[in-house]
Amino acid sequence: MTAPALVMLSHGSTEHRVTEVTHRLRVGLQSLRPELEVNAAFIDSCPPTGPQVVSQLVARGVEEIVFVPLHITSAIAHHVAIDEIVDRVRSTHPSTRFAVARPIGPEPRLLSVLDLRLRAALASGHATELDALVLSAEGPADVRGAALLARRARQWGAHHRLPCVTALSDEPGAGVSQAIASLRDQGRRHIAVGSFYLTGDQFFEAQARQALRHSAIAVSGPIGVDDVVLDAVLARYCFAAMDLLDFDIDLAVAQPPEGSVLKTADQADLAFAAAF
Repeated sequence: MTAPALVMLSHGSTEHRVTEVTHRLRVGLQSLRPELEVNAAFIDSCPPTGPQVVSQLVARGVEEIVFVPLHITSAIAHHVAIDEIVDRVRSTHPSTRFAVARPIGPEPRLLSVLDLRLRAALASGHATELDALVLSAEGPADVRGAALLARRARQWGAHHRLPCVTALSDEPGAGVSQAIASLRDQGRRHIAVGSFYLTGDQFFEAQARQALRHSAIAVSGPIGVDDVVLDAVLARYCFAAMDLLDFDIDLAVAQPPEGSVLKTADQADLAFAAAF
Protein backbone atom coordinates (compact mmCIF):
# COMPACT_ATOMS: atom_id res chain seq x y z
CA MET A 1 0.00 0.00 0.00
CA THR A 2 1.43 3.37 -1.06
CA ALA A 3 1.57 6.13 1.55
CA PRO A 4 -0.59 9.21 0.90
CA ALA A 5 1.05 12.17 -0.79
CA LEU A 6 1.98 15.07 1.48
CA VAL A 7 1.09 18.60 0.33
CA MET A 8 2.27 21.50 2.48
CA LEU A 9 0.01 24.55 2.23
CA SER A 10 1.25 28.05 2.99
CA HIS A 11 0.44 31.60 2.03
CA GLY A 12 2.18 32.70 -1.12
CA SER A 13 4.08 35.91 -1.71
CA THR A 14 5.58 37.95 -4.51
CA GLU A 15 8.80 37.89 -2.45
CA HIS A 16 11.01 34.95 -3.45
CA ARG A 17 12.66 34.76 -0.02
CA VAL A 18 9.25 34.09 1.56
CA THR A 19 8.15 31.28 -0.77
CA GLU A 20 11.66 29.83 -0.78
CA VAL A 21 11.16 28.63 2.80
CA THR A 22 8.27 26.37 1.76
CA HIS A 23 10.25 25.03 -1.21
CA ARG A 24 13.26 24.32 1.01
CA LEU A 25 11.04 22.52 3.49
CA ARG A 26 9.78 20.37 0.63
CA VAL A 27 13.33 19.50 -0.42
CA GLY A 28 14.30 18.76 3.17
CA LEU A 29 11.31 16.49 3.76
CA GLN A 30 11.80 14.68 0.46
CA SER A 31 15.43 14.03 1.40
CA LEU A 32 14.42 12.87 4.87
CA ARG A 33 11.61 10.60 3.62
CA PRO A 34 12.37 9.70 -0.02
CA GLU A 35 9.59 7.10 -0.06
CA LEU A 36 6.96 9.85 0.31
CA GLU A 37 5.54 12.09 -2.40
CA VAL A 38 6.21 15.55 -0.91
CA ASN A 39 4.81 18.71 -2.51
CA ALA A 40 4.43 22.41 -1.75
CA ALA A 41 1.43 24.55 -2.69
CA PHE A 42 0.39 28.13 -1.98
CA ILE A 43 -2.97 29.46 -0.92
CA ASP A 44 -2.59 32.80 -2.69
CA SER A 45 -0.30 35.16 -4.61
CA CYS A 46 1.77 32.61 -6.54
CA PRO A 47 1.82 29.14 -8.11
CA PRO A 48 1.64 26.27 -7.68
CA THR A 49 -1.82 26.37 -6.13
CA GLY A 50 -3.38 23.49 -4.23
CA PRO A 51 -5.66 22.43 -7.13
CA GLN A 52 -2.72 22.54 -9.55
CA VAL A 53 -0.61 20.25 -7.36
CA VAL A 54 -3.53 17.87 -6.76
CA SER A 55 -4.26 17.61 -10.51
CA GLN A 56 -0.62 16.69 -11.15
CA LEU A 57 -0.66 14.06 -8.40
CA VAL A 58 -3.93 12.51 -9.57
CA ALA A 59 -2.57 12.37 -13.12
CA ARG A 60 0.33 10.31 -11.76
CA GLY A 61 -2.05 7.87 -10.12
CA VAL A 62 -2.00 9.17 -6.52
CA GLU A 63 -5.22 8.19 -4.74
CA GLU A 64 -4.74 9.70 -1.26
CA ILE A 65 -3.47 13.15 -0.29
CA VAL A 66 -2.82 14.81 3.08
CA PHE A 67 -2.66 18.61 3.34
CA VAL A 68 -0.48 20.07 6.11
CA PRO A 69 -0.99 23.81 6.84
CA LEU A 70 2.29 25.57 7.62
CA HIS A 71 0.99 27.81 10.39
CA ILE A 72 2.91 27.92 13.67
CA THR A 73 0.55 29.83 15.95
CA SER A 74 -2.87 28.24 15.41
CA ALA A 75 -3.26 24.85 17.08
CA ILE A 76 -6.46 23.55 15.52
CA ALA A 77 -8.11 25.98 13.12
CA HIS A 78 -6.70 26.76 9.70
CA HIS A 79 -7.33 29.48 7.16
CA VAL A 80 -10.79 29.38 5.57
CA ALA A 81 -9.09 29.37 2.15
CA ILE A 82 -7.81 25.87 2.91
CA ASP A 83 -11.37 24.59 3.32
CA GLU A 84 -12.22 26.18 -0.03
CA ILE A 85 -9.27 24.43 -1.68
CA VAL A 86 -10.23 21.06 -0.19
CA ASP A 87 -13.87 21.44 -1.22
CA ARG A 88 -12.77 22.31 -4.75
CA VAL A 89 -10.38 19.36 -5.20
CA ARG A 90 -12.89 16.93 -3.70
CA SER A 91 -15.46 18.10 -6.23
CA THR A 92 -12.98 17.89 -9.10
CA HIS A 93 -11.49 14.53 -8.07
CA PRO A 94 -14.29 12.56 -6.33
CA SER A 95 -12.38 9.27 -6.45
CA THR A 96 -9.38 10.72 -4.58
CA ARG A 97 -9.33 10.70 -0.77
CA PHE A 98 -8.18 13.79 1.14
CA ALA A 99 -7.29 14.61 4.74
CA VAL A 100 -6.33 17.93 6.31
CA ALA A 101 -3.85 17.88 9.19
CA ARG A 102 -3.81 20.27 12.09
CA PRO A 103 -1.47 23.24 11.64
CA ILE A 104 2.05 22.95 13.04
CA GLY A 105 1.01 25.19 15.92
CA PRO A 106 3.14 26.65 18.75
CA GLU A 107 5.33 23.59 19.17
CA PRO A 108 7.44 23.89 22.34
CA ARG A 109 10.63 22.84 20.53
CA LEU A 110 10.32 25.87 18.28
CA LEU A 111 11.49 27.95 21.25
CA SER A 112 14.93 26.36 20.86
CA VAL A 113 15.06 27.54 17.26
CA LEU A 114 13.81 30.97 18.31
CA ASP A 115 16.67 31.15 20.82
CA LEU A 116 19.22 30.41 18.09
CA ARG A 117 17.78 33.11 15.82
CA LEU A 118 17.76 35.71 18.60
CA ARG A 119 21.29 34.89 19.74
CA ALA A 120 22.47 35.47 16.18
CA ALA A 121 20.69 38.85 16.09
CA LEU A 122 22.15 39.87 19.47
CA ALA A 123 25.65 38.89 18.36
CA SER A 124 25.25 40.77 15.09
CA GLY A 125 24.22 43.92 16.98
CA HIS A 126 26.97 43.47 19.59
CA ALA A 127 24.36 43.63 22.36
CA THR A 128 25.84 43.12 25.82
CA GLU A 129 22.80 43.69 28.05
CA LEU A 130 19.33 42.22 27.97
CA ASP A 131 16.59 42.72 30.55
CA ALA A 132 13.32 41.91 28.73
CA LEU A 133 11.90 39.90 25.83
CA VAL A 134 9.04 40.28 23.37
CA LEU A 135 7.60 37.24 21.59
CA SER A 136 6.35 38.62 18.27
CA ALA A 137 3.89 36.43 16.36
CA GLU A 138 0.93 36.39 14.01
CA GLY A 139 -2.36 36.14 15.88
CA PRO A 140 -3.68 32.58 16.23
CA ALA A 141 -6.95 31.58 14.55
CA ASP A 142 -8.20 29.62 17.57
CA VAL A 143 -8.43 29.87 21.35
CA ARG A 144 -6.24 26.82 21.91
CA GLY A 145 -3.49 28.36 19.80
CA ALA A 146 -3.71 31.63 21.74
CA ALA A 147 -3.42 29.76 25.04
CA LEU A 148 -0.43 27.74 23.83
CA LEU A 149 1.30 30.83 22.47
CA ALA A 150 0.87 32.60 25.82
CA ARG A 151 2.32 29.51 27.50
CA ARG A 152 5.31 29.55 25.17
CA ALA A 153 5.98 33.19 26.07
CA ARG A 154 5.90 32.30 29.78
CA GLN A 155 8.21 29.33 29.23
CA TRP A 156 10.63 31.40 27.18
CA GLY A 157 10.74 34.19 29.75
CA ALA A 158 11.09 31.74 32.66
CA HIS A 159 13.95 29.95 30.89
CA HIS A 160 15.89 33.21 30.59
CA ARG A 161 14.59 34.62 33.89
CA LEU A 162 13.35 37.70 32.09
CA PRO A 163 9.90 39.25 31.67
CA CYS A 164 8.39 38.32 28.30
CA VAL A 165 5.40 40.00 26.63
CA THR A 166 3.56 38.62 23.59
CA ALA A 167 3.01 40.91 20.59
CA LEU A 168 0.48 39.87 17.94
CA SER A 169 0.73 41.42 14.49
CA ASP A 170 -2.96 41.38 13.62
CA GLU A 171 -4.62 42.40 16.90
CA PRO A 172 -5.16 46.13 17.58
CA GLY A 173 -3.33 47.29 20.68
CA ALA A 174 -1.27 44.11 20.92
CA GLY A 175 1.63 44.90 18.58
CA VAL A 176 5.34 45.21 19.22
CA SER A 177 5.22 48.94 20.02
CA GLN A 178 2.68 48.38 22.80
CA ALA A 179 4.65 45.41 24.14
CA ILE A 180 7.87 47.43 24.27
CA ALA A 181 6.08 50.39 25.87
CA SER A 182 4.66 48.15 28.62
CA LEU A 183 8.13 46.80 29.39
CA ARG A 184 9.62 50.29 29.47
CA ASP A 185 6.93 51.26 31.97
CA GLN A 186 8.38 48.52 34.17
CA GLY A 187 11.82 50.10 33.91
CA ARG A 188 13.20 47.73 31.28
CA ARG A 189 15.57 49.35 28.78
CA HIS A 190 17.37 46.57 26.91
CA ILE A 191 14.56 44.78 25.10
CA ALA A 192 14.99 42.13 22.38
CA VAL A 193 12.29 40.80 20.07
CA GLY A 194 12.03 37.13 19.14
CA SER A 195 10.16 36.59 15.86
CA PHE A 196 7.84 33.57 16.09
CA TYR A 197 7.18 33.59 12.34
CA LEU A 198 7.96 30.77 9.94
CA THR A 199 8.85 33.13 7.09
CA GLY A 200 9.83 36.77 6.67
CA ASP A 201 6.40 37.75 5.34
CA GLN A 202 4.78 41.18 5.44
CA PHE A 203 3.60 40.69 9.02
CA PHE A 204 7.11 39.86 10.20
CA GLU A 205 8.56 42.82 8.31
CA ALA A 206 6.01 45.24 9.77
CA GLN A 207 6.64 44.06 13.33
CA ALA A 208 10.42 44.14 12.85
CA ARG A 209 10.37 47.72 11.56
CA GLN A 210 8.11 48.73 14.41
CA ALA A 211 10.43 47.12 16.96
CA LEU A 212 13.49 48.92 15.62
CA ARG A 213 11.64 52.24 15.56
CA HIS A 214 10.94 51.74 19.25
CA SER A 215 14.60 51.03 20.00
CA ALA A 216 14.63 47.26 20.43
CA ILE A 217 18.26 46.22 20.79
CA ALA A 218 17.74 43.21 18.48
CA VAL A 219 15.07 41.56 16.35
CA SER A 220 15.55 37.92 15.42
CA GLY A 221 14.97 36.55 11.96
CA PRO A 222 12.04 34.18 11.35
CA ILE A 223 12.15 30.49 12.30
CA GLY A 224 12.73 29.41 8.70
CA VAL A 225 13.89 25.92 7.71
CA ASP A 226 14.95 23.73 10.63
CA ASP A 227 14.84 20.05 11.58
CA VAL A 228 12.30 20.89 14.29
CA VAL A 229 9.91 22.21 11.64
CA LEU A 230 10.47 19.16 9.44
CA ASP A 231 9.70 16.84 12.35
CA ALA A 232 6.53 18.78 13.17
CA VAL A 233 5.27 18.60 9.58
CA LEU A 234 5.88 14.85 9.47
CA ALA A 235 4.11 14.36 12.79
CA ARG A 236 1.03 16.26 11.58
CA TYR A 237 1.08 14.31 8.31
CA CYS A 238 1.30 10.91 10.01
CA PHE A 239 -1.54 11.68 12.40
CA ALA A 240 -3.84 12.98 9.62
CA ALA A 241 -2.97 10.05 7.35
CA MET A 242 -4.52 7.72 9.91
CA ASP A 243 -7.91 9.17 8.97
CA LEU A 244 -7.47 7.65 5.52
CA LEU A 245 -7.09 4.12 6.89
CA ASP A 246 -10.08 1.82 7.23
CA PHE A 247 -10.14 0.25 10.66
CA ASP A 248 -12.59 -2.22 12.13
CA ILE A 249 -11.48 -2.10 15.75
CA ASP A 250 -13.17 -3.61 18.77
CA LEU A 251 -13.35 -0.62 21.12
CA ALA A 252 -13.09 -2.87 24.15
CA VAL A 253 -9.76 -4.15 22.87
CA ALA A 254 -8.61 -0.64 21.93
CA GLN A 255 -8.96 0.68 25.52
CA PRO A 256 -5.62 1.14 27.34
CA PRO A 257 -5.05 -1.28 30.22
CA GLU A 258 -6.11 -0.15 33.67
CA GLY A 259 -3.38 1.81 35.40
CA SER A 260 -1.53 2.68 32.20
CA VAL A 261 -0.13 6.18 31.86
CA LEU A 262 -0.73 8.14 28.66
CA LYS A 263 1.53 11.14 28.09
CA THR A 264 -0.72 14.09 27.33
CA ALA A 265 0.26 17.20 25.39
CA ASP A 266 0.23 19.21 28.62
CA GLN A 267 2.57 16.71 30.27
CA ALA A 268 4.88 16.96 27.28
CA ASP A 269 4.87 20.74 27.66
CA LEU A 270 5.79 20.40 31.34
CA ALA A 271 8.62 18.03 30.48
CA PHE A 272 9.90 20.50 27.90
CA ALA A 273 9.65 23.41 30.32
CA ALA A 274 11.77 21.51 32.81
CA ALA A 275 14.42 20.76 30.20
CA PHE A 276 14.42 23.99 28.20
